[in-house]
Amino acid sequence: MQLALFDLDNTLLAGDSDFQWGQFLIEQGLLNREEHLEKNLQFYEDYKAGNLDIYAFLEFQLKPLSQHPRSFLDELHTRYMQEKIAPMITDKARALVEKHRANGDLLMIITATNSFVTGPIAKAFGIDNLIGTLPEEIGGQFTGRSTGVPSFQEGKITRLNSWLEARGQTLKDFEQSWFYSDSHNDLPLMKLVDKPVAVDPDPTLKAYAEGEGWPVISLR
Repeated sequence: MQLALFDLDNTLLAGDSDFQWGQFLIEQGLLNREEHLEKNLQFYEDYKAGNLDIYAFLEFQLKPLSQHPRSFLDELHTRYMQEKIAPMITDKARALVEKHRANGDLLMIITATNSFVTGPIAKAFGIDNLIGTLPEEIGGQFTGRSTGVPSFQEGKITRLNSWLEARGQTLKDFEQSWFYSDSHNDLPLMKLVDKPVAVDPDPTLKAYAEGEGWPVISLR
């Protein structure tokens, strides 16, 4: 069996699901446009520069979830999928996933974006296995905090190894392992798999991939 890992934002999606979730909440009148957009853009710049404070970001990212009942958030998410996510799913991205599915590979999306936002997106791709940062939920209500290790940078390795261990497996048990990503933040995991692939990569990842002879592809 082979393992196919996919980053989500700006990889399988032609855009950023977390950024668009914030935009969607602004459009619904649920967040202050100026305040949220300014902070969101700064965090995004930090992410691109490779110096994102993941815990400060998660505090910012998850706070809106704590301000509404779960049933209301689920209704919002259905509209968000239609308005924001569906236009970001390209035919090329679907074809890549289907190529690995037809090969019988084990499929997983592994993303730093929280699992509330990304769970339905994984289902839209027909991918059952998802590792995302986990928002804390108590009594059916989000607390605005995260739990466990964020699946960001080296945290993706930690979370993936824990998931495989629970299955009685390691990466070495797979004939081949693939990881598709757009970001240099994913280099720790990309260096571990057999087949790293840079997808519409940022400049840092593109330069590294070309230097290593990794494939560079576009799903746009």
